[in-house]
Amino acid sequence: MTHTLAPTAPAAATAAAPAQLPARTPAEAAAQTPGPAQLAAQEPAQAPAEAAAPTSRRVQLPAQAPTQAPGPDHLPAQEPVSAQAPAEAATQTPEPAQLPAQAPAPAPAQLPAQAPASAPAQASDSAQAPTPAPAESPVPYLWERLRVVEGRVRRAVAARRAVDPDPDDPYRGQYLTPEAAARILDAPHGHGPHPPAAADPADPADPPPGSPLEVLAARFALAPLDLDLLLVALAPDLDARFEQLYGYLNDDLTRRRPTVGLALELCGRTGSAAARFRLSPTAPLVAGGLLEVTEPERPPLSRVLAVPDRVTAHLLGSTSPDPRLADVLGKATEDPAVDPAELHRAVAAAGSGTGHVHLRTRGGDPVGLAAAALRANGPAPLALDAAALAHHARAVPELARATAREARLTGAGVLLGPVEELPDKPDERARVLRTLCTELRGIPLFTYGTSGWEPAWAADTPVTLTVAAPAPNRHVIRWRLALERAADGHGASGSGAGAGTGAGDGAGPGDVDALARSVSAHRLDAGQLRRAAGTAVRTAALDGRPVSPEDLRTAVRAQNGAGLARLARRVEPAVGWDDLVLPAPTHRSLRELAVRARHRDQVLGQWGMRPGGGRGRGVIALFAGSSGTGKTMSAEVVAADLGMDLYVVDLSTVVDKYVGETEKNLERIFTEASAVNAVLLFDEADAIFGKRSEVKDSHDKHANMESAYLLQRMESFDGIAILTTNLRANLDEAFTRRLDVVADFPVPDAAQRLALWERCLGDRLPRAGDLDLAFCADRFELAGGSIRACAVTAAYFAAAAGEPLTMPQVVKAVAQEYRKLGRLLLEGEFGPYVDQVTHL
Repeated sequence: MTHTLAPTAPAAATAAAPAQLPARTPAEAAAQTPGPAQLAAQEPAQAPAEAAAPTSRRVQLPAQAPTQAPGPDHLPAQEPVSAQAPAEAATQTPEPAQLPAQAPAPAPAQLPAQAPASAPAQASDSAQAPTPAPAESPVPYLWERLRVVEGRVRRAVAARRAVDPDPDDPYRGQYLTPEAAARILDAPHGHGPHPPAAADPADPADPPPGSPLEVLAARFALAPLDLDLLLVALAPDLDARFEQLYGYLNDDLTRRRPTVGLALELCGRTGSAAARFRLSPTAPLVAGGLLEVTEPERPPLSRVLAVPDRVTAHLLGSTSPDPRLADVLGKATEDPAVDPAELHRAVAAAGSGTGHVHLRTRGGDPVGLAAAALRANGPAPLALDAAALAHHARAVPELARATAREARLTGAGVLLGPVEELPDKPDERARVLRTLCTELRGIPLFTYGTSGWEPAWAADTPVTLTVAAPAPNRHVIRWRLALERAADGHGASGSGAGAGTGAGDGAGPGDVDALARSVSAHRLDAGQLRRAAGTAVRTAALDGRPVSPEDLRTAVRAQNGAGLARLARRVEPAVGWDDLVLPAPTHRSLRELAVRARHRDQVLGQWGMRPGGGRGRGVIALFAGSSGTGKTMSAEVVAADLGMDLYVVDLSTVVDKYVGETEKNLERIFTEASAVNAVLLFDEADAIFGKRSEVKDSHDKHANMESAYLLQRMESFDGIAILTTNLRANLDEAFTRRLDVVADFPVPDAAQRLALWERCLGDRLPRAGDLDLAFCADRFELAGGSIRACAVTAAYFAAAAGEPLTMPQVVKAVAQEYRKLGRLLLEGEFGPYVDQVTHL
């Protein structure tokens, strides 16, 4: 496509002619809209009478030579904008940055700038309609600096046209003539056919304090030249006219962004000056991600500069993070009851050295503490999801750079964790952490996890702080604030739904204390606690009643992840203490287990009653007794009392024939159990917790290694585990020492068996008059599990007969259970009913 310029006026001194510069009145300046290059369209020419009383005056450039010269995008000729003489209109010079004229002929956009003293000023009257003043721009100084860039572009365009012997060539920029090559070779110092653009008559003032450019320069350590280079590269993103102008100045209309050489020229520097190193990969602009130097295959001065979209959006006031971080950013919630002493230490640690702090959690809330510490000196932190980063391991370098730039743009700190969810392989995890720590050096960074910091993860070792579980009083405060906020957010105040939360009518501190005690055994971070409180309040509001402990337990259980469910069978407790029929000593042991689980953080953590490195704060119990004596049901009752789910370990998912795989499966179970609020049940534990034996072959060796691993792992376990066994003597004695509670489950006596018969048959099953449960309890020595099986079988007999349950049906069910157990049907036990069962 051929581009031509409209005819221009005679040229007297084109090279020295700057852009047309309108002189504005104060009223016009106040009404002018701040924007890129201040392009305010003017109204058509007014009547001569109106022109006699001008509202603004414009400096007219000297006349130019009557020849065509290619300008930026070969702009069309201007139309007169005021009642000027024909000769003056004929000598109007098209400015490089002017927009195409439209009909009716508006005045071309004029750039307010200072005209040289040598330029003769001609008064040109033009009537300009007042423009309504829009809302004040959030970044007015940015537009001021862009006007400076445009002034430099105008002078550069004028300089090009002054030395171009054939400005009318329609194929300019597509070939090089011998004359043009000689002109380039004859240029002084080999720096090109034209000197760099002259500096501004007055250098731009420093950015005002608090402006986006001033904050950007401070956070990225930018020099004034860096800001000039950045604005030159930013101009096409804010004003499309600069694309055409840069194409003209690049001598290639397809290259519509500034090159390194052009940017240096517009800043008054040459290509050989030291200023070119401000665009090197290690310079603040490029290293900080504010500027990209593209097309690396070209020579350095011909490479193109581009500003990332996120930087442009930030300078225009956008707070949305980089879209590349959308998949890896989470949300960090502050702990409302954070310990002031812990918060002070965390803030001080983040402000020292490299700013990296590692939080080792021991039942506390590291996310809430880190979020509170980072918010103390800045906006909300950037919370990186470690699990999401593990899925994007190959993109970690790019994501790390984007995170560092986002943190510096917004002044926010970074939160990463838990580190255990990063890639499992040690070298891969180390690579991810090294990359992140290197890019985020100097930015407040909090990492957290259950383990300490490995030196191989970063070049600098961070400050490590231990986050202990909150004290009981702070535990209550956390729940009080969470429930009150949930009630206020749900609009439950005054509706009755918040009555039990401390936010509604009739609530007292005791109500919240009782709710907090009901879930005191749970370890929740600030986000989980907030979600659980919201769920409990909404559940209670549906029924129009206060929040109950059961609502809170159910909501807390819903916060558990699905990781443990893949390794064990989840059982939601549906029984309570009243459903148990046990001897008093066994019952006391179960109560003691619940007390230990509920107060372990206070006793073992705050009071330090289990000193020694590497020891966990878990609670481990052993239930020993014959089959059917209530061991599994008791574990379910304890879980229900603590408000937790029960996870029964499936041996088929644990035991593996390959050496070492069983230990790996057990490690996954222990790790997941420590991370969720649940009770872990190893049913038939003697299968994997057996005694160590003398090593006679490789099988004995590996069996002993498995037992040794379990002994070590139980020492560091932080959860709640229950082991059940029918043969206590088969367990290794070393396991017994590590047990906190041992509960023996004997076979029930006659009184207990009568209670079991009553409980198992229930109230809804119709009973005949001949039913004698006292006889069954006295004669049939059965465990609770067998009694339940007999009751179920007898109920089927009654349902098949279509009548209430009779004594013969019960005796028949007992006889079937005896045969299943391999016991004889003796007359001493069945008495008068022996004849009814001997023929079965």
